[in-house]
Amino acid sequence: MDAELERVKKLAKVLDHYLVDPIIGFVLPGAGDIIGAVLGVYTIGLAFRRKVSPVIIARMFLNLGLDALLGIVPLAGDVADVAFKANQKNVALLSERTTGKASAKDWAFVVGAALVFFGAIALSVFAVGWLVRAIF
Repeated sequence: MDAELERVKKLAKVLDHYLVDPIIGFVLPGAGDIIGAVLGVYTIGLAFRRKVSPVIIARMFLNLGLDALLGIVPLAGDVADVAFKANQKNVALLSERTTGKASAKDWAFVVGAALVFFGAIALSVFAVGWLVRAIF
């Protein structure tokens, strides 16, 4: 039995199946989506430690980035978060992992995906700041 893989499976189940990720996003608009994305990075960290193919890691970043980006839209984003289940998708990718030497194209894809992910987080932070300024 692989204890680390079981741990990320449990985390994904709590976040996606038990709807903790969408609930956090609903209760803390914008900030909750950032928290959910940060929790999801744990699975990607395990993928890095296991030397998973950069293409798979890029797909994992894209899943989290899309989840965070969708989540910043009030109410509709929370509904999308329930349906998308980024953490479950990332666990499936990790379970089906393949290793091997990455090409320059693979690395370019990884960097692009990471930029999309961090751009989604930055957009969420901007949205939260805008919301706080609008309220106060």
